[in-house]
Amino acid sequence: METYDAVVVGAGPNGLVAANHLLDRGWSVLVLEAQPEVGGAVRSDRGLHPDFVQDTCSAFYPLTAASPFIRAMSLEEHGLTWRHAPSVLGHPRPDGSWALLHRDRDVSAALMDQQHAGDGDAWLGLCAEWDRIGDQLVRALLTPFPPVKAGLGMLARLPSVGGLGFVKTLVMPAMGLGRERFGGDGPRLLIAGNAGHADIPLNAPGSGLMGLLMTMLGQTVGFPVPEGGAGQLAEALARRARSRGGVVRCSAEVTRIDVEGGRATGVRSADGERCAATHGVLADVNAVNLYGGLVAEEDVPDRVLRGMRRFELDPSTVKVDWALDGPVPWQTRPAYAPGTVHVADSLSQMTEATSQVASGVIPDKPFLLMGQMTTSDPTRSPAGTESSWAYTHVPQHVVSDAGEEGLSGRWDHDELERFADRVQARVEALAPGFSSRVRARRVLGPHELESIDANLVGGAINGGTSQLHQELFFRPVPGLGRAETAIGNLYLASASAHPGGGVHGAPGMNAARAAVAHRRLSRLLPG
Repeated sequence: METYDAVVVGAGPNGLVAANHLLDRGWSVLVLEAQPEVGGAVRSDRGLHPDFVQDTCSAFYPLTAASPFIRAMSLEEHGLTWRHAPSVLGHPRPDGSWALLHRDRDVSAALMDQQHAGDGDAWLGLCAEWDRIGDQLVRALLTPFPPVKAGLGMLARLPSVGGLGFVKTLVMPAMGLGRERFGGDGPRLLIAGNAGHADIPLNAPGSGLMGLLMTMLGQTVGFPVPEGGAGQLAEALARRARSRGGVVRCSAEVTRIDVEGGRATGVRSADGERCAATHGVLADVNAVNLYGGLVAEEDVPDRVLRGMRRFELDPSTVKVDWALDGPVPWQTRPAYAPGTVHVADSLSQMTEATSQVASGVIPDKPFLLMGQMTTSDPTRSPAGTESSWAYTHVPQHVVSDAGEEGLSGRWDHDELERFADRVQARVEALAPGFSSRVRARRVLGPHELESIDANLVGGAINGGTSQLHQELFFRPVPGLGRAETAIGNLYLASASAHPGGGVHGAPGMNAARAAVAHRRLSRLLPG
């Protein structure tokens, strides 16, 4: 039996961030990953076409670029290179015009002002507010609840951004925020589209904060991509861990976390091997799979089991990958080619689609998040071609289909292909001739995504809903809003813990810091 100071279950970005932090503190660390390679939902492959790199799940990384935890790890020293598209984000309208977000705020403002006079100045004013308070807001969102230090920093700066008026901005629905700040629909589309990255309906509180956060990160750090594919980010984290003496093993599925006397003592793998953990087991595992799964139900306190019965996953996901013979033939070429594209004909259509998903209805006109990966990183496919994808949310539990195909939510091969046709038709309407450029297509539905990464339960990509009733100290169950669990030496290090989904490493870092703090405290206590 091997013994380590800590065993990390799962080599997704959160698990690898946790491992790196513990190694930096001098701990011995073993990371066990069920899949043949590291990364979880941060991976890439050539499975669609040998000449095209496809990001299997996540693709753009503004939260990574903004994360103080990951920035401090200097992954560029471990082979990571970031690339940026000419512009961050674009939203094509049916009339051929574009709403665009450029990394240069003056360019963004000028483009907005061309479409609606006054929006440029309003945009620069919003950016100036973010300059004063944005870094503290990001730290407050990423650190354990309550965020004392970052919270005090925000309070000190709040008067400079309008005091309670800015607080109102943070809690407004995305639709209201856009209408209050801007006269034209360009910035409104950008903010609402970015809010749509989460599963909060656009007319619900909390969506405005998400839209503002993602939009301002796009304006300040961009939406970068790792050169060579998303998997290069995970590989850089793994290389850093190994360079510090960490052990990272793939194809090593953990089937049980041992609990003795109310404390986690180690893990057991599918091949029967037991590895002991002296100071902590850090689980980069969806809470659904942890409590009553890897941890036997009899070892989980009743209040946690009761809470998990009410745990709500975020919606499912369907993702379509394309290898294209040429660039996407947009009806009108944008002034600056965006890496990320949002597809919705209007704000009202976007709102309808997100509300349909929340109601259990498969949208007839789904809101799409789309990536132009070769535009962002020319190494992804041969010159003159495009590696592209689009994904959209669908309900975890389907009540009905708003489309004509009568989809039931089985998401078998036939349903996925018919839904992919619906998705592709959305792009074709804005880019006539798109379908003729498709060299190969792959559809990944909820079942495929969960088989790629067990944390993507039912195709949910954020470890649980991002709506307010399951955030902060309600995540994953009321009273467990920190990395510590009700079981000693066991720490939840996945997106099911605060602050939730996104590749920022915060759940992993919070879990690692909690383990270090508890170890330090145990040395001070008698016995």
